Amino acid sequence: MNIKIKRILSKKNKSKIICLTSYSKNISEILDKHTDIILVGDSLGSVLYSYDTTKKVTLKMMIEHSKSVRQGVKNSLMVVDMPYNSYNNKSIALKNAKKIIKYSKADAVKLEGGKRILNIIKHLKKNKINVMGHLGILPQSQIGKFRFKGKTTFERKSLLNDALLLQSSGVFSIVLECIETKLAKEITKKLKIPTIGIGSSVNCDGQVLVTDDLVGLNLTSIKFVKNFYDIRKHFDLAVKKFVKEVKSKKYPSTKFSY
Repeated sequence: MNIKIKRILSKKNKSKIICLTSYSKNISEILDKHTDIILVGDSLGSVLYSYDTTKKVTLKMMIEHSKSVRQGVKNSLMVVDMPYNSYNNKSIALKNAKKIIKYSKADAVKLEGGKRILNIIKHLKKNKINVMGHLGILPQSQIGKFRFKGKTTFERKSLLNDALLLQSSGVFSIVLECIETKLAKEITKKLKIPTIGIGSSVNCDGQVLVTDDLVGLNLTSIKFVKNFYDIRKHFDLAVKKFVKEVKSKKYPSTKFSY
């Protein structure tokens, strides 16, 4: 087993797992000092390309961004989202997962869904590919307005069952997206593997956020997003200083010229 995955598994019930997204080398270099997991998420579709759905993100896009991210990752476990339509069946999933691993040197891939993709996950595991699961809101198959999951008895039973099935299929952890607080706690308690929450309360074994949301670079009003720093403000100030010095002929001075 991958030593980094062993480290993630050992944190269950002991210390919180930190997971953040990255789409480039420069960001991953900063995150790698602090994170346990760096996720190359298909959220790059909305964050970087202003897509209205992750369904528009391609395998090629994921691979190219992952290659960049890999250059900045030394310590964290690197996980890459398999994009929409890239794991429709076992053979397609294996072919595309191998491509991602080959070109990006990622440690694992992440797939959305429960019971319907069990055979696909088992096939990937059989071929020595590490898999992270994802339950709750599934952006790749979301239709209509987003709403939290676990509101009805049927949903609660279904999600808990899916979590247990994913665990039995061999995933090393599961992202729980926008799952009701008590249900997220119950799932986390019943699983032997870690849960990584996003909008699913403090009860999960770890938390993940989109880094661009965390630092205020991407403007969003999603309930679970907390802005920990206003990087746009400092970006703006730096650009203003540059413009001022160029116009006043202060930059580039002799120090910055050959």
